Amino acid sequence: MPAVTIEVRRRYSPEEETGIIDAVHAGLIESLKIPDWDKTIRLIAHEPHRFAVQPGKGERFTLVTIDMFAGRSLGAKKSLYQAVVRNLAAFGIPADHIKILLREIPAENWGIRGGIPASEVDLNFEIKV
Repeated sequence: MPAVTIEVRRRYSPEEETGIIDAVHAGLIESLKIPDWDKTIRLIAHEPHRFAVQPGKGERFTLVTIDMFAGRSLGAKKSLYQAVVRNLAAFGIPADHIKILLREIPAENWGIRGGIPASEVDLNFEIKV
């Protein structure tokens, strides 16, 4: 049940924005083995002057922040990083302009399905991949 925020420094067309969201989601499905219906992703387009980045990173700089349950293997995380970078290349986003911030949160710290701790719910997918 990852919750994802994608932050960009330029405007994309609505079709491109949907494609970027789908590209990140596809990376989550591929690497973390989440079900395809599990999708909570926001895309925020900042004015470049409101999103400072290091020199050499231009308007295509993209920050992907993923909050997810703790427990995935290092291999799954590496696969996630590579899949997201590979999938975003289709939108002209250079690999070195992508930063992925992964935050692992214990399942008991997620309130889902009417306010139940996620640690007490059958999620219908495996976290330890």
